[in-house]
Amino acid sequence: MSEFNLAQHPHRRYNPLTRQWILVSPHRTQRPWQGQLEPAPAERRPAHDPSCYLCPGNARAGGARNPDYTGTYVFDNDFAALLPGVPPGAYHRRGAHGGELLLARAESGICRVVCFSPDHSLTLAEMATPDIRGVVDVWAEQYDEIGARPDIRYVQIFENKGAMMGCSNPHPHGQIWANASVPQEPAMEGQTQADYRSRHGGCLLCDYVALETAERERIVCENDAFVALVPFWATWPYEVMVLSRRHVAALPELDGAERDALADVIKRLTTRYDNLFRVSFPYTMGVHQRPTDGVPHPEWHLHAHYYPPLLRSATVKKFMVGYEMLANPQRDLTPEAAAARLAALSEVRFDAPA
Repeated sequence: MSEFNLAQHPHRRYNPLTRQWILVSPHRTQRPWQGQLEPAPAERRPAHDPSCYLCPGNARAGGARNPDYTGTYVFDNDFAALLPGVPPGAYHRRGAHGGELLLARAESGICRVVCFSPDHSLTLAEMATPDIRGVVDVWAEQYDEIGARPDIRYVQIFENKGAMMGCSNPHPHGQIWANASVPQEPAMEGQTQADYRSRHGGCLLCDYVALETAERERIVCENDAFVALVPFWATWPYEVMVLSRRHVAALPELDGAERDALADVIKRLTTRYDNLFRVSFPYTMGVHQRPTDGVPHPEWHLHAHYYPPLLRSATVKKFMVGYEMLANPQRDLTPEAAAARLAALSEVRFDAPA
Protein backbone atom coordinates (compact mmCIF):
# COMPACT_ATOMS: atom_id res chain seq x y z
CA MET A 1 0.00 0.00 0.00
CA SER A 2 1.27 3.50 -0.80
CA GLU A 3 2.47 5.84 1.92
CA PHE A 4 -0.11 8.19 3.43
CA ASN A 5 -0.31 11.50 1.56
CA LEU A 6 -2.21 14.59 2.80
CA ALA A 7 -2.86 15.69 -0.78
CA GLN A 8 -4.31 12.34 -1.92
CA HIS A 9 -5.82 10.32 0.89
CA PRO A 10 -8.90 10.99 3.07
CA HIS A 11 -7.97 12.09 6.56
CA ARG A 12 -9.13 14.09 9.54
CA ARG A 13 -7.49 17.34 10.66
CA TYR A 14 -7.60 18.68 14.21
CA ASN A 15 -8.41 22.27 15.11
CA PRO A 16 -6.55 23.09 18.33
CA LEU A 17 -8.57 26.30 18.84
CA THR A 18 -11.93 24.50 18.95
CA ARG A 19 -10.84 20.92 19.71
CA GLN A 20 -12.89 19.73 16.75
CA TRP A 21 -12.04 17.64 13.72
CA ILE A 22 -12.75 18.08 10.01
CA LEU A 23 -12.81 15.33 7.38
CA VAL A 24 -10.71 16.13 4.27
CA SER A 25 -11.35 14.09 1.10
CA PRO A 26 -8.84 15.29 -1.52
CA HIS A 27 -9.28 12.18 -3.69
CA ARG A 28 -12.79 13.40 -4.62
CA THR A 29 -11.31 16.03 -6.89
CA GLN A 30 -8.25 15.12 -8.89
CA ARG A 31 -7.89 18.73 -9.92
CA PRO A 32 -7.65 21.17 -6.99
CA TRP A 33 -9.24 23.88 -9.14
CA GLN A 34 -12.57 23.48 -10.97
CA GLY A 35 -13.67 27.08 -10.94
CA GLN A 36 -15.35 29.24 -13.49
CA LEU A 37 -15.11 32.97 -14.00
CA GLU A 38 -18.22 35.08 -13.75
CA PRO A 39 -18.83 38.13 -15.95
CA ALA A 40 -18.04 41.43 -14.29
CA PRO A 41 -21.11 43.31 -13.02
CA ALA A 42 -22.60 45.52 -15.73
CA GLU A 43 -23.12 48.49 -13.44
CA ARG A 44 -21.60 49.82 -10.28
CA ARG A 45 -23.69 51.10 -7.43
CA PRO A 46 -23.93 54.88 -7.09
CA ALA A 47 -21.67 56.68 -4.62
CA HIS A 48 -24.81 57.89 -2.84
CA ASP A 49 -28.14 56.06 -2.84
CA PRO A 50 -31.08 58.18 -1.66
CA SER A 51 -32.90 55.02 -0.56
CA CYS A 52 -29.99 53.65 1.51
CA TYR A 53 -30.48 54.05 5.26
CA LEU A 54 -26.69 54.01 5.82
CA CYS A 55 -25.69 56.75 3.36
CA PRO A 56 -24.80 60.20 4.72
CA GLY A 57 -27.76 62.50 5.28
CA ASN A 58 -30.37 59.79 4.77
CA ALA A 59 -33.08 58.68 7.17
CA ARG A 60 -32.39 55.33 8.85
CA ALA A 61 -34.86 52.50 9.18
CA GLY A 62 -35.50 53.44 12.81
CA GLY A 63 -36.35 57.05 11.96
CA ALA A 64 -33.12 58.84 12.93
CA ARG A 65 -31.17 60.70 10.25
CA ASN A 66 -27.47 60.13 9.52
CA PRO A 67 -25.15 63.12 9.64
CA ASP A 68 -23.23 64.08 6.50
CA TYR A 69 -20.28 61.97 7.59
CA THR A 70 -17.12 61.94 5.48
CA GLY A 71 -15.16 59.04 6.99
CA THR A 72 -16.34 56.24 9.26
CA TYR A 73 -19.60 56.57 11.16
CA VAL A 74 -20.76 54.58 14.21
CA PHE A 75 -24.26 54.45 15.67
CA ASP A 76 -26.34 52.23 17.93
CA ASN A 77 -28.22 49.64 15.89
CA ASP A 78 -31.86 50.66 15.46
CA PHE A 79 -32.95 47.00 15.64
CA ALA A 80 -30.42 45.63 18.12
CA ALA A 81 -30.23 41.93 19.01
CA LEU A 82 -28.88 42.86 22.45
CA LEU A 83 -30.23 45.61 24.70
CA PRO A 84 -28.64 47.35 27.70
CA GLY A 85 -30.33 47.20 31.09
CA VAL A 86 -32.07 43.85 30.68
CA PRO A 87 -33.25 42.88 34.19
CA PRO A 88 -31.36 39.92 35.66
CA GLY A 89 -33.25 36.70 35.70
CA ALA A 90 -33.29 33.04 34.76
CA TYR A 91 -35.66 30.28 33.75
CA HIS A 92 -34.92 26.65 34.57
CA ARG A 93 -36.70 23.33 34.85
CA ARG A 94 -35.26 20.04 36.06
CA GLY A 95 -35.86 16.61 34.58
CA ALA A 96 -37.09 13.59 36.48
CA HIS A 97 -33.54 12.75 37.63
CA GLY A 98 -32.67 16.26 38.75
CA GLY A 99 -30.73 17.50 35.73
CA GLU A 100 -31.37 21.03 34.42
CA LEU A 101 -32.95 20.40 31.02
CA LEU A 102 -34.56 23.79 30.38
CA LEU A 103 -32.29 26.70 31.22
CA ALA A 104 -32.26 30.34 30.14
CA ARG A 105 -30.47 33.37 31.55
CA ALA A 106 -31.06 37.06 30.87
CA GLU A 107 -28.45 38.63 28.56
CA SER A 108 -27.86 42.34 28.10
CA GLY A 109 -25.51 44.12 25.74
CA ILE A 110 -24.99 46.71 23.04
CA CYS A 111 -25.16 46.51 19.25
CA ARG A 112 -23.58 49.13 17.00
CA VAL A 113 -23.17 49.61 13.26
CA VAL A 114 -19.86 50.82 11.78
CA CYS A 115 -20.14 52.45 8.35
CA PHE A 116 -16.72 52.02 6.76
CA SER A 117 -17.13 54.77 4.17
CA PRO A 118 -19.67 57.37 3.01
CA ASP A 119 -19.29 55.98 -0.53
CA HIS A 120 -22.17 53.55 -1.13
CA SER A 121 -20.42 51.98 -4.13
CA LEU A 122 -17.38 50.62 -2.30
CA THR A 123 -16.38 47.52 -0.37
CA LEU A 124 -13.27 47.09 1.78
CA ALA A 125 -11.53 45.56 -1.24
CA GLU A 126 -12.17 48.77 -3.18
CA MET A 127 -11.32 51.23 -0.42
CA ALA A 128 -7.88 52.83 -0.22
CA THR A 129 -5.58 51.28 2.38
CA PRO A 130 -5.36 54.53 4.46
CA ASP A 131 -9.18 54.54 4.64
CA ILE A 132 -9.16 50.92 5.84
CA ARG A 133 -6.66 52.04 8.49
CA GLY A 134 -9.38 54.45 9.65
CA VAL A 135 -11.72 51.47 10.07
CA VAL A 136 -9.08 49.62 12.12
CA ASP A 137 -8.73 52.68 14.37
CA VAL A 138 -12.49 52.82 14.90
CA TRP A 139 -12.59 49.13 15.77
CA ALA A 140 -9.89 49.69 18.38
CA GLU A 141 -11.64 52.76 19.80
CA GLN A 142 -14.97 50.99 20.01
CA TYR A 143 -13.40 47.97 21.69
CA ASP A 144 -11.91 50.25 24.35
CA GLU A 145 -15.03 52.38 24.80
CA ILE A 146 -17.59 49.58 24.94
CA GLY A 147 -15.31 47.17 26.77
CA ALA A 148 -14.76 49.70 29.57
CA ARG A 149 -18.41 49.35 30.59
CA PRO A 150 -18.76 47.22 33.74
CA ASP A 151 -21.69 45.32 32.20
CA ILE A 152 -19.75 44.22 29.08
CA ARG A 153 -17.41 41.23 29.07
CA TYR A 154 -16.88 40.68 25.36
CA VAL A 155 -16.83 42.90 22.26
CA GLN A 156 -17.42 41.05 18.99
CA ILE A 157 -16.46 43.00 15.86
CA PHE A 158 -17.64 41.44 12.59
CA GLU A 159 -18.67 42.03 8.99
CA ASN A 160 -21.23 40.15 6.91
CA LYS A 161 -20.54 40.89 3.25
CA GLY A 162 -23.02 39.91 0.56
CA ALA A 163 -26.71 39.01 0.51
CA MET A 164 -25.99 35.28 0.81
CA MET A 165 -24.32 36.00 4.17
CA GLY A 166 -27.42 37.75 5.45
CA CYS A 167 -26.29 41.30 4.74
CA SER A 168 -29.44 43.36 4.14
CA ASN A 169 -27.68 46.48 2.83
CA PRO A 170 -24.71 46.66 0.38
CA HIS A 171 -23.37 49.91 1.86
CA PRO A 172 -19.86 49.16 3.25
CA HIS A 173 -20.40 48.47 6.92
CA GLY A 174 -19.83 46.05 9.77
CA GLN A 175 -21.25 45.51 13.21
CA ILE A 176 -20.25 45.30 16.85
CA TRP A 177 -22.21 43.15 19.28
CA ALA A 178 -21.03 43.41 22.88
CA ASN A 179 -22.25 40.90 25.47
CA ALA A 180 -22.57 40.76 29.23
CA SER A 181 -21.12 37.24 28.91
CA VAL A 182 -18.38 35.80 26.69
CA PRO A 183 -20.04 34.11 23.66
CA GLN A 184 -19.35 30.43 23.14
CA GLU A 185 -16.94 30.62 20.16
CA PRO A 186 -14.46 33.06 21.77
CA ALA A 187 -15.00 31.36 25.12
CA MET A 188 -13.97 28.03 23.60
CA GLU A 189 -10.94 29.59 21.89
CA GLY A 190 -9.96 31.35 25.08
CA GLN A 191 -10.08 28.10 27.04
CA THR A 192 -7.96 26.21 24.52
CA GLN A 193 -5.38 29.02 24.46
CA ALA A 194 -5.29 29.07 28.28
CA ASP A 195 -4.89 25.29 28.41
CA TYR A 196 -2.07 25.39 25.86
CA ARG A 197 -0.26 28.09 27.83
CA SER A 198 -0.67 26.10 31.04
CA ARG A 199 0.64 22.86 29.51
CA HIS A 200 3.38 24.21 27.25
CA GLY A 201 4.33 27.58 28.71
CA GLY A 202 3.76 29.47 25.47
CA CYS A 203 1.13 30.89 23.15
CA LEU A 204 -0.83 28.51 20.92
CA LEU A 205 -1.17 30.96 18.03
CA CYS A 206 2.37 32.32 18.31
CA ASP A 207 3.58 28.74 17.90
CA TYR A 208 1.13 28.19 15.05
CA VAL A 209 2.28 31.31 13.18
CA ALA A 210 5.88 30.15 13.56
CA LEU A 211 5.02 26.73 12.10
CA GLU A 212 3.10 28.18 9.17
CA THR A 213 5.77 30.73 8.28
CA ALA A 214 8.36 27.94 8.36
CA GLU A 215 6.32 25.55 6.17
CA ARG A 216 4.94 28.28 3.84
CA GLU A 217 2.32 25.93 2.31
CA ARG A 218 -0.83 27.79 3.39
CA ILE A 219 0.18 31.48 3.45
CA VAL A 220 -1.89 33.75 1.22
CA CYS A 221 -0.21 37.10 1.92
CA GLU A 222 1.83 38.68 4.68
CA ASN A 223 3.77 41.71 5.83
CA ASP A 224 6.00 42.58 8.76
CA ALA A 225 3.18 42.52 11.32
CA PHE A 226 0.43 40.17 10.02
CA VAL A 227 0.03 36.84 8.22
CA ALA A 228 -3.06 35.80 6.26
CA LEU A 229 -3.27 32.04 5.76
CA VAL A 230 -5.66 29.21 5.09
CA PRO A 231 -5.57 27.33 8.40
CA PHE A 232 -4.50 23.70 8.35
CA TRP A 233 -7.92 22.79 9.77
CA ALA A 234 -10.04 25.09 7.53
CA THR A 235 -13.70 24.12 7.12
CA TRP A 236 -14.90 26.62 4.53
CA PRO A 237 -13.38 26.27 1.01
CA TYR A 238 -11.39 29.53 1.09
CA GLU A 239 -11.41 30.17 4.82
CA VAL A 240 -8.58 32.45 6.00
CA MET A 241 -7.14 33.45 9.35
CA VAL A 242 -5.35 36.77 9.80
CA LEU A 243 -2.90 36.61 12.72
CA SER A 244 -0.62 39.18 14.30
CA ARG A 245 3.04 38.22 14.35
CA ARG A 246 3.57 39.95 17.68
CA HIS A 247 1.78 38.55 20.70
CA VAL A 248 -0.94 41.10 21.33
CA ALA A 249 -4.32 40.32 22.82
CA ALA A 250 -6.51 43.07 21.36
CA LEU A 251 -6.64 45.74 18.66
CA PRO A 252 -5.83 48.72 20.92
CA GLU A 253 -2.42 47.15 21.66
CA LEU A 254 -1.34 47.54 18.02
CA ASP A 255 1.01 50.44 17.34
CA GLY A 256 0.63 52.72 14.33
CA ALA A 257 2.78 50.61 12.01
CA GLU A 258 0.91 47.44 12.97
CA ARG A 259 -2.45 49.10 12.32
CA ASP A 260 -1.20 50.13 8.89
CA ALA A 261 -0.09 46.53 8.35
CA LEU A 262 -3.49 45.14 9.32
CA ALA A 263 -5.19 47.52 6.87
CA ASP A 264 -2.71 46.41 4.20
CA VAL A 265 -3.46 42.71 4.72
CA ILE A 266 -7.23 43.30 4.73
CA LYS A 267 -6.96 45.18 1.43
CA ARG A 268 -4.77 42.54 -0.21
CA LEU A 269 -6.81 39.57 1.02
CA THR A 270 -10.23 40.97 0.12
CA THR A 271 -8.93 41.97 -3.33
CA ARG A 272 -7.76 38.41 -3.88
CA TYR A 273 -11.18 37.14 -2.82
CA ASP A 274 -12.88 39.36 -5.43
CA ASN A 275 -10.42 38.22 -8.11
CA LEU A 276 -11.08 34.53 -7.41
CA PHE A 277 -14.44 34.51 -9.23
CA ARG A 278 -14.44 38.10 -10.53
CA VAL A 279 -17.28 39.12 -8.24
CA SER A 280 -17.71 41.06 -5.03
CA PHE A 281 -16.84 38.04 -2.89
CA PRO A 282 -19.18 37.31 0.06
CA TYR A 283 -17.89 36.34 3.49
CA THR A 284 -18.38 36.61 7.21
CA MET A 285 -15.39 38.09 9.03
CA GLY A 286 -14.92 38.39 12.77
CA VAL A 287 -12.12 39.64 15.02
CA HIS A 288 -11.37 37.51 18.07
CA GLN A 289 -9.57 39.20 20.92
CA ARG A 290 -9.27 39.33 24.70
CA PRO A 291 -12.50 39.50 26.74
CA THR A 292 -13.15 42.79 28.54
CA ASP A 293 -13.89 41.24 31.93
CA GLY A 294 -11.03 42.92 33.80
CA VAL A 295 -8.79 39.83 33.69
CA PRO A 296 -5.37 40.17 31.94
CA HIS A 297 -5.81 37.08 29.70
CA PRO A 298 -2.14 36.62 28.72
CA GLU A 299 -3.16 33.54 26.72
CA TRP A 300 -5.14 35.54 24.13
CA HIS A 301 -3.62 36.19 20.70
CA LEU A 302 -5.34 38.65 18.34
CA HIS A 303 -6.68 37.11 15.12
CA ALA A 304 -9.53 37.36 12.62
CA HIS A 305 -11.51 34.66 10.82
CA TYR A 306 -12.82 34.95 7.26
CA TYR A 307 -15.53 32.43 6.33
CA PRO A 308 -16.54 32.69 2.62
CA PRO A 309 -19.20 30.27 1.30
CA LEU A 310 -18.23 30.10 -2.39
CA LEU A 311 -16.66 26.89 -3.66
CA ARG A 312 -16.34 26.71 -7.47
CA SER A 313 -18.03 29.85 -8.80
CA ALA A 314 -20.15 32.80 -7.77
CA THR A 315 -23.16 30.47 -7.65
CA VAL A 316 -21.70 27.23 -6.25
CA LYS A 317 -21.60 27.43 -2.46
CA LYS A 318 -20.35 25.25 0.35
CA PHE A 319 -23.32 24.06 2.37
CA MET A 320 -23.30 22.23 5.68
CA VAL A 321 -25.74 19.41 4.96
CA GLY A 322 -26.11 15.68 5.50
CA TYR A 323 -22.91 14.24 6.91
CA GLU A 324 -21.60 17.68 7.82
CA MET A 325 -24.63 18.54 9.93
CA LEU A 326 -25.07 15.11 11.44
CA ALA A 327 -21.52 13.81 11.82
CA ASN A 328 -18.50 16.00 11.01
CA PRO A 329 -17.53 19.00 8.83
CA GLN A 330 -15.98 17.84 5.53
CA ARG A 331 -14.15 19.37 2.56
CA ASP A 332 -12.67 18.11 -0.72
CA LEU A 333 -10.40 21.02 -1.66
CA THR A 334 -7.38 20.86 0.62
CA PRO A 335 -6.32 23.97 2.56
CA GLU A 336 -3.01 23.84 0.71
CA ALA A 337 -4.72 23.96 -2.68
CA ALA A 338 -7.00 26.79 -1.56
CA ALA A 339 -4.05 28.80 -0.27
CA ALA A 340 -2.09 28.27 -3.48
CA ARG A 341 -5.00 29.50 -5.55
CA LEU A 342 -5.51 32.62 -3.43
CA ALA A 343 -1.80 33.38 -3.22
CA ALA A 344 -1.45 33.23 -7.02
CA LEU A 345 -4.11 35.87 -7.62
CA SER A 346 -3.37 39.50 -8.41
CA GLU A 347 -3.63 42.17 -5.75
CA VAL A 348 -5.14 44.54 -8.33
CA ARG A 349 -8.92 44.10 -8.43
CA PHE A 350 -10.22 42.48 -11.62
CA ASP A 351 -12.23 45.52 -12.74
CA ALA A 352 -9.61 48.18 -11.95
CA PRO A 353 -8.99 50.68 -14.78
CA ALA A 354 -6.12 49.61 -17.04
